[in-house]
Amino acid sequence: MDAQAREDFRSYVVARSGPLLRTAYLLTGSRADAEDLLQTALAKTYLSWDRIRDREAVDGYVRRVMVNTQTSWWRRRKVDEHPTDVLPEHGGGRDSTADLDLHDALWSALALLPKRQRAMVVLRYYEDLSEAETAAVLGVTVGTVKSTTSRALAKLREDSSLLTGSADDPRTSLPTGASA
Repeated sequence: MDAQAREDFRSYVVARSGPLLRTAYLLTGSRADAEDLLQTALAKTYLSWDRIRDREAVDGYVRRVMVNTQTSWWRRRKVDEHPTDVLPEHGGGRDSTADLDLHDALWSALALLPKRQRAMVVLRYYEDLSEAETAAVLGVTVGTVKSTTSRALAKLREDSSLLTGSADDPRTSLPTGASA
């Protein structure tokens, strides 16, 4: 790799590390794991940097590498987490920590989703990718994205502790499922 390509890659990393780290965190649930995932994804991207012709598509490439790497890690790891149907109780009234409580409840609910559903919800609603873009990143059909996302949102809606506020409050409302 020549000096200009190394500088282009360095500039990309400086500009995009923050948003990519947030995505990695949502995929892993842990700051340390997210940093490892992002570092691994960026190392793989660095090795392929000369072959990436469309510099506008680098974010999608890195997200795809993160999802694929995370999937590989899931498959290698023994199951050491045990999901539960019962979430910890949260206070009934909203106070100055209500947003933090909502954040914790959302994360707890996301953590209970199967990994594939979580990845689709993160890409569709956090990364704000279209169904087609999500399908391309994950290497599945648009129909799979629609049905899997719909099931994930239905599962999140079942958790009544997630909706700690009014159903009309946009901060506590879940997005509607994918339209057919």
